[in-house]
Amino acid sequence: MLNLAFSPCPNDTFVFHALVHGLVPGAPAVDVTYADVDVTNTRALDGAFDVVKVSYAALPWLLDRYRLLPTGGALGHGCGPLVLTRDRRRPEDLAGATVAVPGERTTAYLLFRLWSAGFAPGRIEVVPFAEIMPGVAAGRFDAGLVIHEARFTYPEHGLTMLADLGEWWEGETGHPIPLGAILARRELNADALTGWIRSSVEYAWRHPEASADYVASHAQEMSADVTGRHIDLYVNEFTADLGDAGHAAVADLLGRAAAAGLVPPIAGLR
Repeated sequence: MLNLAFSPCPNDTFVFHALVHGLVPGAPAVDVTYADVDVTNTRALDGAFDVVKVSYAALPWLLDRYRLLPTGGALGHGCGPLVLTRDRRRPEDLAGATVAVPGERTTAYLLFRLWSAGFAPGRIEVVPFAEIMPGVAAGRFDAGLVIHEARFTYPEHGLTMLADLGEWWEGETGHPIPLGAILARRELNADALTGWIRSSVEYAWRHPEASADYVASHAQEMSADVTGRHIDLYVNEFTADLGDAGHAAVADLLGRAAAAGLVPPIAGLR
């Protein structure tokens, strides 16, 4: 039995549907834990899972126990986190502000820290992702850092995008945006796991209708349109294989963060 943890977001349920439902030849049965990435980032510290989806920003604390797999994760173009406000229009307006973020070791927050180095906010509050946009709209927070489907839905909350951190990252580096990584315990067969997960990704692309009910059941009341746009954006060629470009993007992100004193340095990814 393979102990697997990933989020209930549409991109993850789409990717892992075939593996979870016994549709990948030769793969073992799977015991799934569904949890937001801020939870998996923390629980993976204790080696709680055989295979786990975490933030790339959490890798410096996890690579002693886990190995990065080159498939199944989230990395791409035009898919970065957003900084949202009700009425602030310039990055420097965040100086001294209260900003809600989805987790201390999320890639979104790491990108925010790199981006905001010259105008640090006054206070950071870690809150569940679903509370961020309503909290900003209600005035509980001056700004919020959001990910995933919020890219499509923030206007419904009456909010304004102050910055697209993915756009900033791509402009600064030319790299795609590293978001979520798939890790496997180092004592497991990484080649076999990579093959099974890649087969699950390929099955999802060949049979998108097969996972529709499974994805919808975990999509937290997202509309079918938002769910489809979410999958189209976050499941891409890098999901099948990180490749040299994906590995370079992750190495640059963690190298810049280590140089800024935000994360411990790492020896390598492979």
